[in-house]
Amino acid sequence: MNLILFDPAELATPLRRSDPRARHLLEVLRRAAGDTFDAGLVNGPRGKGTLVQIGPEALTLAFTWGAAPPPPDPITLLVGLPRPQTARDILREGTALGVAALHFFAAEKSEPGYARSTLWSAGEWRRLLLAGAEQAFDTRLPEVTHGRPLGEILAALSPAGARLALDNYESPQALSAVRATPPVVLAFGPERGWSAAERVQLRAAGFILVHLGARVLRTETAVIAATAVIRAQLGLL
Repeated sequence: MNLILFDPAELATPLRRSDPRARHLLEVLRRAAGDTFDAGLVNGPRGKGTLVQIGPEALTLAFTWGAAPPPPDPITLLVGLPRPQTARDILREGTALGVAALHFFAAEKSEPGYARSTLWSAGEWRRLLLAGAEQAFDTRLPEVTHGRPLGEILAALSPAGARLALDNYESPQALSAVRATPPVVLAFGPERGWSAAERVQLRAAGFILVHLGARVLRTETAVIAATAVIRAQLGLL
């Protein structure tokens, strides 16, 4: 953890020693009573935490906060619901890269069982967002939805900006050749690819099909690579 994040409701109560953040403070950072550490308020400011007291059951902490964070990067990712481990990587790394939203949609070629994973039902997805933000020394978490149909998501998008869909088979140009204007929406099919009907749907919604070169990448790799290209184009690197 480069930054230790807290929800606002947690600030008024001691941090139990069984909490991974408490173990990180004591065992990894080796903080003693009176020491400070980098802290952040989820979707709020960064600041400094002070380890006031180390009790047998919990740690007493105090905080001072700085300025509010800037808005997230104007990038939204649409991803055909992938296998849970792939979704975990995208949730964590997409957050670390600073995207504003992640929408995992029920694609025609998605495996239906993926939507029933404990990743989504047990709240693990949010813990991955926190891990990505802590890694990036940021407090902002992207908006996340999962399981909605593609058409519903497309209908809710802002009409402004660029809409780009990654496709290895029918894309006429490379992503790097496109000069995107914000906000940018990047769409990725599921691991089995887009269906013909989804391509029609995307084109009708104003999406341009683009590729990342001749190599076929894993979904999580394509998401990271495409997001990095767009961040560079928008001057965010």
